[in-house]
Amino acid sequence: MLKESRLKESRLNESTLKNNALKNWPEMERPREKLLNLGSSSLSDAELLAIFLRTGVKGSNVVDLARQLLSSFGSLSAIFSASQQDFCARHGLGTAKYVQLQACLEMSKRYLAEEIKEKTCTLSSSQATRDYLLSELRLESREIFAVLFLDNQHRVLIFERLFFGTLNAAAVYPRVVVEQALKHHAAAVILTHNHPSGIAEASLADKHITDKLIQALQLIDVRVLDHIIVAGHQCYSFAEHNQLS
Repeated sequence: MLKESRLKESRLNESTLKNNALKNWPEMERPREKLLNLGSSSLSDAELLAIFLRTGVKGSNVVDLARQLLSSFGSLSAIFSASQQDFCARHGLGTAKYVQLQACLEMSKRYLAEEIKEKTCTLSSSQATRDYLLSELRLESREIFAVLFLDNQHRVLIFERLFFGTLNAAAVYPRVVVEQALKHHAAAVILTHNHPSGIAEASLADKHITDKLIQALQLIDVRVLDHIIVAGHQCYSFAEHNQLS
């Protein structure tokens, strides 16, 4: 009797797994087909992650695995910023997928860097600039102060990370920014730093260093077009808030 019960349970589990297999889902509910028909923006975080993962694990199809990982890490951002050790320790992941993910992230950064180099940076109105700065800074766990150096037509010359701090602050030296502006023959700059706390607001310290940098760069005839704070998925623009003196 017990043997029969276990056999029935085993068959039931096999049937459940079979029905849950992605190939048995309606075509328009499968992530790849959905992307091809409706575009990538129509997919949920789990569905996008499932396409990246490609395969599930025993007992879970790839979408279920993606949902489990999102629940475990907390968000896509947490997965992207996870250390190799933490990433590879999760069931269904490993070194190969970690390498693939890092390559995808780097390609995204380079694509966005090419976008802002090819387009004229019109400051806060340039979504390409914001997207690029978000890709560079939003996953950082410590505060980083960087500068986009621009030519006289506001085209990007180079993006440089200049100062590195703790979760709370970064020491910023105007002399270093001036030296780099002269080195790159910049005519203008866009200042940027991240708030790992996720708070998209300018602190008094942020305003103070912005004023100091504006004054220092004015001495070499270099304009500060904006100071953009990256906080999570948001950006705070000094130019938009009329905070550039």
